[in-house]
Amino acid sequence: MNPAANLILVGPTGAGKSCIGRRLAEHFDLRLADCDRAIEQQTGASVATIFECEGEAGFRERESAMLAELLADDGVLVATGAGAVLDVANRALLRRRGYVVHLQVTPARQLERLARDRTRPLLQRPDRDEVLRSMAVVRTPLYREVADLEFDTEALEAAEAAARLALELGRRWQRGAAA
Repeated sequence: MNPAANLILVGPTGAGKSCIGRRLAEHFDLRLADCDRAIEQQTGASVATIFECEGEAGFRERESAMLAELLADDGVLVATGAGAVLDVANRALLRRRGYVVHLQVTPARQLERLARDRTRPLLQRPDRDEVLRSMAVVRTPLYREVADLEFDTEALEAAEAAARLALELGRRWQRGAAA
């Protein structure tokens, strides 16, 4: 058991980090912090605009800084961006500052969930399926590396997933002080 003051959701785009996160934050009386939304609020620009102006590397720098800022506090649920685990320092921070839940979903289900989404910069290509599969190959081992718990959202709507995950967390996560 990892007694941690914070709850952190990692996983691929479309796994439900934001939607499930809202429900879990309310259930566990945590402050919700969606990393991508926090970056947008801080910069006044969308993630897509940041990617366009600064490239992925510029965005990733902002993402690392925002994760550090959000996880400096206790009592927060952080919904990370899907690529936050790409940076080794981010992975160390996630493990050190929270109980990490890897929300799992297949690329096929991601495609269904993201069919109408045009906001995610890395998916603005005709070969979305291949992009998602390639991301999964690289990122899944990194999600697993940081995870205290893996939870499959494949066949669940957000409300049901949050309810089931809250029960599982009640058995596995002891909210405490971060190290």
